[in-house]
Amino acid sequence: MPEITVGTQFKTTTRNGFDRMGVNGESVGYFNRKLAFIAGALPNEKVIATVTRVYPNYIRARAVKITKKSPLRVKPVDAYANQVGGFELENMKYSTQLQFKKALVKQSLNQYRPRGFRQYSVHKTMGMKTPYGYRNKLQFPVRKVNGKIIAGLYQTRSHHLVDLKTCSEQYPVTMKVVRGLVKILQDMDYPIYDTDNNSGIIKTLVVRAALHTRDVQVVFITNTSKLIKKSQLLQAIIVHLSEVTSVMQNVNPGDTSMIWGDRTIPLAGKTSITEKMGGLAFKLSARAFLQLNSYMIPQLYEVVKHALNLKHGDHLIDAYSGVGTMGLPLAHQVKELRGMDTIPEAVEDANANAKLNHIQNAHYYVGAAEDLIPKWIKAGWNPDALIVDPPRVGLAKPLIDAILAAHPKKFVYVSCNPATLARDLKPLTEKYRVNWLQPIDMMPQTARCEVVASFSLRHNL
Repeated sequence: MPEITVGTQFKTTTRNGFDRMGVNGESVGYFNRKLAFIAGALPNEKVIATVTRVYPNYIRARAVKITKKSPLRVKPVDAYANQVGGFELENMKYSTQLQFKKALVKQSLNQYRPRGFRQYSVHKTMGMKTPYGYRNKLQFPVRKVNGKIIAGLYQTRSHHLVDLKTCSEQYPVTMKVVRGLVKILQDMDYPIYDTDNNSGIIKTLVVRAALHTRDVQVVFITNTSKLIKKSQLLQAIIVHLSEVTSVMQNVNPGDTSMIWGDRTIPLAGKTSITEKMGGLAFKLSARAFLQLNSYMIPQLYEVVKHALNLKHGDHLIDAYSGVGTMGLPLAHQVKELRGMDTIPEAVEDANANAKLNHIQNAHYYVGAAEDLIPKWIKAGWNPDALIVDPPRVGLAKPLIDAILAAHPKKFVYVSCNPATLARDLKPLTEKYRVNWLQPIDMMPQTARCEVVASFSLRHNL
């Protein structure tokens, strides 16, 4: 049997069924009896693929030619959909994408097998009527190639930057602004960051737009605090990009995988933008977290509200609270809301947003939930309800232990990663029963899936 190496081409027929797809949207086939995860292929297709990575028990590959197409296949809107990350499913019918995301949740449950998982009710995925133009924020690395400044996304599993002149997932205004910034920087012959020499200034362009106020913020992430030609740069933005209401600089020196640095400097306009959701206004500073899909945020929050079924006497905790966008709309339903985040700027924004909306029973604190919850309980403040909305890595063991010790009657887990949710369900189901799981498509055309898990306490506690 010949050795499998990167670049080897092979023919295969991919397995049928969404439950046989990889978590990143790859279809599964075989080459020389070895499992192959094939990007760009759909279930039950005949393909010619090229090996991109070789591992002891499986390989990764990319489809280079489809010799028998699936009826589920559609032509992607974006020409580079099979090149860069974030467009893994754009060649699949949208109704099928929603089915895949429900299957992804079930696949994760079957992998980790939490208590009673076969009886869990996994609802149909909530999707969008028009699954394009939904992303309110972009973070595009900037580089200079052969004298030309480009900005976009990296090819999948590579360091090759693809210049994105269009992007169907983004708000039109964010793409207009980022392309305008690239032209301004090119015309100014601005020094762009060079990874080889760790030189130059501008590394990344961040653009975020508010759906309901039309505020637009630009953040230049730089290799140094020095920003040459600053007046000329800001004047060009005023003249050519009148949509922009806030310009900031974030300093992140050196060659690092982290996009953001610790220091943010106001340059022009407002220091934040304002978004409106659920009848409330929210100020968003440069590093503030907000779900990328503002069109689907109301649906997500309505599911959370339904799952909690709050009463006016309840004490509610909003863990991983960010700027308060999930907790504050619920504050009028409870006696007191307390939230926490480890990013001081987010907590400052959350308390400012409570004040902005005349909410007096909500208070946000800097710190980790696993530290603050036991302290509050020891001081006599016991939570009746809890929301957790962690990053993709899921819940840390100390927080799971704190939740189980506090065992609030009402508990909702908002997950952006079905795999870590299923993993966390194993210890959580020692004291909680899973009522239902609701997948929500916050990121169409990608393999990402948001899931809301509703819990109730077991009766034998």
